[in-house]
Amino acid sequence: MAAFAGIHAQNPIITGQFTADPTARVFDGKLYLYPSHDIPSPIERLKEWFCMADYHVFSSENLVDWTDHGVILSQEDVPWGDAGSYSMWAPDCVYKDGKYYFFFPASPKGKKGFNIGVAVSDRPYGPFQPLAEPIKGVNGIDPCVLLDKDGQAYLYWSGRGLNVARLKSNLTELDSEPMQVMDVKDGFKEGPFAFERNGKYYLTYPWVKDKTECLAYAMSDSPTGPFEYTGIIMEQSPTGCWTNHHSLVQYKGQWYLFYHHNDYSPEFDKNRSVRIDSLSFNADGTIRQVIPTLRGVGLTDARRNIQIDRYSARSGEEASIDFLNPEKKFDGWKTLLSRNGAWVDYNRVDFGEGQLRRLYARVMSDTGGTLRVCAGGKVVAELVVPESVSDWETLSVPVTVSPAGVCDLRVSLSEGSGVQVDWIRFE
Repeated sequence: MAAFAGIHAQNPIITGQFTADPTARVFDGKLYLYPSHDIPSPIERLKEWFCMADYHVFSSENLVDWTDHGVILSQEDVPWGDAGSYSMWAPDCVYKDGKYYFFFPASPKGKKGFNIGVAVSDRPYGPFQPLAEPIKGVNGIDPCVLLDKDGQAYLYWSGRGLNVARLKSNLTELDSEPMQVMDVKDGFKEGPFAFERNGKYYLTYPWVKDKTECLAYAMSDSPTGPFEYTGIIMEQSPTGCWTNHHSLVQYKGQWYLFYHHNDYSPEFDKNRSVRIDSLSFNADGTIRQVIPTLRGVGLTDARRNIQIDRYSARSGEEASIDFLNPEKKFDGWKTLLSRNGAWVDYNRVDFGEGQLRRLYARVMSDTGGTLRVCAGGKVVAELVVPESVSDWETLSVPVTVSPAGVCDLRVSLSEGSGVQVDWIRFE
């Protein structure tokens, strides 16, 4: 198992590899993330398409530090699957009677299309043992399982519309005929994620209402519908990423939306990365629309590198973001403060008891300038960046006022121009 250093609940939450189609589940007080795993295609026919060979699982107790538990299932492990299809698309996982059931789509041997299989484990992070055959009577992708309050399980999936069927108590066989819960007459729909809240059933799904996928939802008094379209959870990507795929989960009293975007691959939207943002409901049970952020969720420890390029707000184009290395995008981003007055805000930084005495910043500039760092509306440090810093260098300066508790940060250029910032940190 490997923990990702330098990931502080900023979007995207996983670096070093692509992740997509995230299903988040809470088991034993810990949040587990079951995404699909985009990879650059090793075969020619998928060079311009989705290519997925296996699944990882990630876990976190604070939505800040994520542990990669490694591969839990690969295409070579599936007895009924085509081991060279690279079609291990969006999965799900649920717990029942001491076992964890991992649902996944894959292309079957010698046939076209997709089936949905089940793999079983004693632990949420695997290893998972796939069953010998897929679920009979299910042809499609994007499985989601709803375990209702009465113990009945329902399987939802995509295939010429959005479908549902009851599952038997073993969770590996259908207990009813499949039925369509939403059709595609008003635009393509896929990726159903269903849940119950306060006696209402929510069916959420990616929907191409225009050019790319937004996230929409419908509501019902029954897990099998009829579902009535209710609204939009998240609008389509402003940068043209064609897909979005998601899950909603309540964790430690707060609801979250997990979704994906092509942050690390802006030129190719088949390589996606998982994001998280907070979500809330109106008094009538409807979902308030989520505006995607770079900041993400959770508290950032002031003593760890604060990636201000994952900002909460910025002053305008004079505060811009770019990759540190366009050839190695997983290295992350930098902030460019191009002229005097440019700023970025970064919220929810935990300064603890206020014993921090020094500011560090990794910076670069050809022209030089002064960085002003404010916390909670007070100036805590000013760092002079000389014009001779033509390559990345870590500079430090004493903190004049030590903040305490949780504060919002503003990093601005009070003098000069053309200062680039990788990160800041307090010690």
